[in-house]
Amino acid sequence: MARDRKSRTAGDLVRVGRIVGARGLKGEVRIASFTAKPGDVAAYGPVRDEAGTHSFKVTVLGEAKGQIVARLSGITDRTAAEALKGLYLYVPRRALPSTKDGEYYHADLIGLRAELVGGGMLGTVTAVHDYGAGASLEVARAAGGATVMVPLTVRAVPVVDVAGGRLVIDPPEGLLESPEPPRNERSGRG
Repeated sequence: MARDRKSRTAGDLVRVGRIVGARGLKGEVRIASFTAKPGDVAAYGPVRDEAGTHSFKVTVLGEAKGQIVARLSGITDRTAAEALKGLYLYVPRRALPSTKDGEYYHADLIGLRAELVGGGMLGTVTAVHDYGAGASLEVARAAGGATVMVPLTVRAVPVVDVAGGRLVIDPPEGLLESPEPPRNERSGRG
């Protein structure tokens, strides 16, 4: 699951993809896969929406432009496929392979306490993003204020303790500093 853009658990569900549009006239869809191997979006059995109102068997037809092209059971025309645009796809957690020691799913990180390497609490992990250059954690600060984006690297996050409900952050220089206020051009300060 290393490719999660924004992993999330919904109870016992783990987000594995998102329908980004229709393809063709016979109901095929384009899926942004959040799985390590994009085609695995179909490997864990039927997918469903978060509310449980829709469930689909996914048949992968191929890949195009970094997305999966697939057919979903019950979707037979372009109009029905277009109506699903933006729908997140989930599978039950129990359908996923178990992790080994030192491994985790990005969804496991959401809700963990984010502690600082020198001690103290930074906040809580609210999301995991991956826009193509590597994953990052979105952390809501415990003291309030703007959220912080932390690169999910061994250097910046040297400890991930899912069982303990925490991770440790060694913030890169400048990450937690407040930006300087904009200069007032009229005051003559420059």
